[in-house]
Amino acid sequence: MSVAHGCGGNDAVLSVEAALELLLAHARPVQGTERLPLGAVLGRMLAEPISAPVDLPPWDNSAMDGYAVRGADVADHPDHSLAVSQRIPAGSRAQPLEPGTAARIFTGAPVPAGADTVVVQEACEALDDGARVRLPADVTSGHNIRYQGEQVRAGAEVLPAGTRLDPQHLAVAASVGRADALVRRRLKVAIFASGDELVEPGHPLGDGQIYNSNRTLFHALLGTLGCEVLDLGIVADTPEATRAALARGAEQADLVLASGGVSVGEEDHVRPAVEALGRLDLWRVAMRPGRPLAFGQVAGTPFIGSPGNPVSLFVTFCLFARPFIQRMQGMEPIRLPRGIRTLAGFDLPKPVKRREYRRSRLVTGAGDIPTVEAYASNSSADLTSLTWADGLAIVPEHRTFNAGEPLTFLPFSELLS
Repeated sequence: MSVAHGCGGNDAVLSVEAALELLLAHARPVQGTERLPLGAVLGRMLAEPISAPVDLPPWDNSAMDGYAVRGADVADHPDHSLAVSQRIPAGSRAQPLEPGTAARIFTGAPVPAGADTVVVQEACEALDDGARVRLPADVTSGHNIRYQGEQVRAGAEVLPAGTRLDPQHLAVAASVGRADALVRRRLKVAIFASGDELVEPGHPLGDGQIYNSNRTLFHALLGTLGCEVLDLGIVADTPEATRAALARGAEQADLVLASGGVSVGEEDHVRPAVEALGRLDLWRVAMRPGRPLAFGQVAGTPFIGSPGNPVSLFVTFCLFARPFIQRMQGMEPIRLPRGIRTLAGFDLPKPVKRREYRRSRLVTGAGDIPTVEAYASNSSADLTSLTWADGLAIVPEHRTFNAGEPLTFLPFSELLS
C-alpha cells in the first residue's frame, strides 16, 4: 500500500489504504479470556479453536421421510412392491434391513444396515394399510442419505480462534457437543466529545449550543462490536480538561476514542494533548469527510480521534476504528467491507481532490439495473443524510463522473456487520 504525499512524520497526508495499514500494524489483541456458556458468547471473539470430537453426522441417516431399501431389490420385483419390515422414527435404533423388504423411515433416523438408498414418500404408494409399499421403477442407489462424517470428521477444526461468534457459529459449536466457549475479554473503550457548544439531550439549549449526538453515535457503534464503554462525557475546550480526559481514558481503558478538537484551530486541543502525553502517528488522511483523523497513543494506550461533525465520525469509525477494534478483539483475518460494483446515478463534472465517500443509496435504474443516487448535500454535519442513505459511494481522487459510469458502493450492512 502506498502513502500519499510521503510518510515522514505525523504531518504527512496518508491515503486511505496507507492510513488503515498503519492503524492495523499498531493494533494488538487484548489479553485475558473467560470461558462462558454458549448462550452468553454471542458477538464475542473466540480465543481458542473448537474441534469436533465426533463425526458429523455420527451415523448414516435419512435426509427425507420415505422408505429405506436396497435398490437392487426393487428391480427384482415385477410390480416394484416390497413388504415393510420395520418402522424407524428419528431417535430410534434401526435393525438390519431384511433382504427383499423396505423400512419406513423418517428424517434424521438411522439408515438400517443393508439399505443403500431412501425413496421419498411422495414417490411411493402405501399398500395393504402400510404393510407393503410400491416404489418407482427407477430407484437409484445413494439418494437421500446423509453419510457418517460427510460434514465433519472427528478431530477436525470447525471454528478457528479469532472467529466472531454469530448465531450460526454457536449452532456449529453446539452440533459437536460444546456447551461453552473460551472467548477474549470484552474490549474497554473510553469515549469523550470535545466542545463547549455541546449539550446532552434532555437539557435546554443555550446560545450557540447544539445537542451532543456523537455520544449516542459512539455508544451505538461500539455496541455493534460488543465493547464495554467508559463514557467520559463532554470535555471542555481547554488544554487541561483535554489532557485530563485523555489520561483517565488511557489509564482505565484499552482504547480511547474522541470526537472533535483534532484540527488546528485555537480551540482544538486534542492533537497537542496527545503529543504531550504520548505520540501522534497520524493526523491527516486524503479523504472526505474525515480528513483530520488522529491516531497515536497516550501513555501506551491507543488513541483515535475523529472530527466533531457526526457524519465524519460515522465514516471514519466504520473505515478505521472498526477494523482496528476488531483486531484488538482478536479477530483474524480482519473482514474489511466489500464494495458492490454498480453505476453512478449522478454527474460529477469537477474532479475531487480527495477520495470522497458520498452518502448514497441504491435505486433501480433503466432496465432494472441498480444505480447509485447521491444525497443532495455534502455537509458532514447533516446526520439525516445517514438515515436517507443505505451506503457510501466511493468517488476516487482526481476523478469526474458521468451518470452511467461504474463506481464502487459500500453498503451500510458491510460497514456495520
